[in-house]
Amino acid sequence: MYAHGRVGAEVGDAAWLRALLDAEAALARACARAGVIDATHAEAIAACCVPERFDAGGIGQAAAASGNPVVPLVRELTGAVGGDAARHVHYGATSQDIMDTAAVLVSRRASAVIRADADAVADGLAALADRHRSTLMPGRTLLQQALPTTFGLVAAGWLQTIGTASRRVNAPALAQLGGAAGTLASLGDAGPCVTAAFADELGLAEPVLPWHTDRGPIAELAGALARMCGAVRKIAGDIVLLAQTEVGEVVEAGGAGVGGSSTLPHKRNPVAAVSARACAGQAAGLAATLYAAQAQEHQRAAGAWQSEWLPMAQLLRVTGSAVAWLRTSVERLRVDPERMRQNLDLTGGLPLAERVTTDLTPDLGRLPAHDLVKAACAEAVESGRDLADVLTQRLDGRRTAARVAALLDPAGYLGSADLFIDRAIAAHRSRVADENEQLAEETEHG
Repeated sequence: MYAHGRVGAEVGDAAWLRALLDAEAALARACARAGVIDATHAEAIAACCVPERFDAGGIGQAAAASGNPVVPLVRELTGAVGGDAARHVHYGATSQDIMDTAAVLVSRRASAVIRADADAVADGLAALADRHRSTLMPGRTLLQQALPTTFGLVAAGWLQTIGTASRRVNAPALAQLGGAAGTLASLGDAGPCVTAAFADELGLAEPVLPWHTDRGPIAELAGALARMCGAVRKIAGDIVLLAQTEVGEVVEAGGAGVGGSSTLPHKRNPVAAVSARACAGQAAGLAATLYAAQAQEHQRAAGAWQSEWLPMAQLLRVTGSAVAWLRTSVERLRVDPERMRQNLDLTGGLPLAERVTTDLTPDLGRLPAHDLVKAACAEAVESGRDLADVLTQRLDGRRTAARVAALLDPAGYLGSADLFIDRAIAAHRSRVADENEQLAEETEHG
């Protein structure tokens, strides 16, 4: 449930092991490019940086003795390389260089999965917005019926929410290389050249200087993931509310055995939306932990840095799971236009009272028109009479029955709904075009 979709494979122990080894291989090749070590040694090291050669669980157990998993990994990697090349394993780096760079790689790979699922959600919502641009339904404020809207506009709002959140899920693209205290002293004058080559090997940006205790990049990622989960919770929460028995305007059609209850055979729970909310609901606390970890001492933190690893992996996992569950929910979603219209008609035209007030204002003035319509609404509710009849009687010839009926027709009071739907779909298409262009550039540059 909390590792739904493809994100689990990108944040587990195997993914971290792969990223740590990618960083070590890139470091060796960068040192060779800068002329610090022999190229044959670099390739010997890189050839041994194969995850299958190492036991992630064993390395994790051994990490307790040193406070991070890089120390036992380097020891095992050195033994695997052997010979003269073994002297140059982990050359010039400190554990945090490898761990931070691995964290960047893990978060980038997981973020790519999250954005892909978010894009699929957005595609589904864009289709719903266009298909249901004329599907009338109650707009609700404070959980009460307000003015009429369309399901197309509701879906367009969801589309914009998930689309803008997705654009911000970009993992920090900075390599980390600073050596024992952020000076790269062990690499002499070659330090900056090695850093540039290290970043290039991994497809990352070269930092202005090491960011060992500047945790802004991690905090920015945490904020973006928390925002994504906020978007998921909003959309999934709306789906859950619209799927309530008493509302029944949408349903998750998951097929036989999906959404059932262990006790109640009649239940048809929107389980994907519920699961999306459950995953996304964990994000705020995890992000808060990463925000709190920003206060780090001097050139290497005593505990705060280490406190980032687990919540970062968990935040990536629950965010990816939340988005994947929302994708499932949207793919299953079935809309009931008839039920939406039935619910809209329950109030007998009351949500359109504002429109009648606006129509009468030029004749009666704003406040008298408001008071007249308010009294008519109260009478309709108390007597059970149709609002149109009450208004026609109270207006006493100022408006015909046909005119009053037209004013209370929700299809005629949708404002700029159509325009807003068009804008949301256009913004979605623009985001897709930008992402495709960026992907083409990344592919072109390797």
